[in-house]
Amino acid sequence: MSLCVGPLQLETPVILAPMAGITDLPFRNLVSSFGAGLVVSEMVASQEMVQAKPGVRERAELGFGLDKTSVQLAARDVYWAGEAARMVEQNGARLIDINMGCPARKVVGGMSGSALMRDLDHALRLIEAIVGAVSIPVTLKTRLGWDDSSLNAPELARLAEGAGIQLITIHGRTRCQFYKGTANWAAIRPVKEAVSIPVIANGDIVDSATARQALDQSGADGVMIGRGSGGRPWLLAQVAHDLYGAPAPAIPSGEALAQLVADHYRASLDFYGPDLGARVIRKHLGWYMDDAGTAPDLRRQVLSSRDPMQVIDLIPQALSPERKAA
Repeated sequence: MSLCVGPLQLETPVILAPMAGITDLPFRNLVSSFGAGLVVSEMVASQEMVQAKPGVRERAELGFGLDKTSVQLAARDVYWAGEAARMVEQNGARLIDINMGCPARKVVGGMSGSALMRDLDHALRLIEAIVGAVSIPVTLKTRLGWDDSSLNAPELARLAEGAGIQLITIHGRTRCQFYKGTANWAAIRPVKEAVSIPVIANGDIVDSATARQALDQSGADGVMIGRGSGGRPWLLAQVAHDLYGAPAPAIPSGEALAQLVADHYRASLDFYGPDLGARVIRKHLGWYMDDAGTAPDLRRQVLSSRDPMQVIDLIPQALSPERKAA
């Protein structure tokens, strides 16, 4: 089942969520290699990006010019929102996503992210500025509302569609929930009923079963998967296979898994440099070992070593079925 976002056609409606410090270029490339309808860059602030004028690494980080990649912008000022959108398009982006869902205090305190759900007039002005500045499709990611007393996502979705937004993703929590409790997929249904553009369900989708439940309860057109992909870059392809009949991914095990993890480790070091890359990849190594059930002592060795060659030597042992914790 394909999904159209304006003139773009996604092979499957299974999308990788933007996650700060996680969905960087090495991880997005890995997820895409298995098969994903779309991957979304880590959020970037509009004004800061324009004023900094992204260099080579930043351009790669945001996925300028890459197929199946959306560049996510956070915005609080109409002028800088439009300028950032123009810069993103000029650098070759195929798709822009607007973040109106991030609950982080730093983001909300700057009147960006999910803070915009408390001021739909300003949210609309930002959407209009970005959509009006570019010719590429623009999408929106947000939440159910600020809190349980203001579930205004359907109203925001109607305004967004009228302003030219071509797809909307709803995380099934309010801002005040942050990531606590459970996602309310059924509460996404009123958004789907309010608009004619595609709606994507997000939140607590960690496998094919939860993806199917999210779709059944929300009526959404597809799913966005975030934290569940950690340590399982093939998950989106597996969900797309189980739900939509896409080709089944070859899920690696044994030597193939060790090679994949070692390659991911090297890609991180190559992209960021050895010191920063070793820190960034550590969380991913932890998730791979979570999934493999690595014994605690071996896990500590992998995560604490500062010697890249030692880490690469330890990876096959750490992921070996014979070395799992008892």
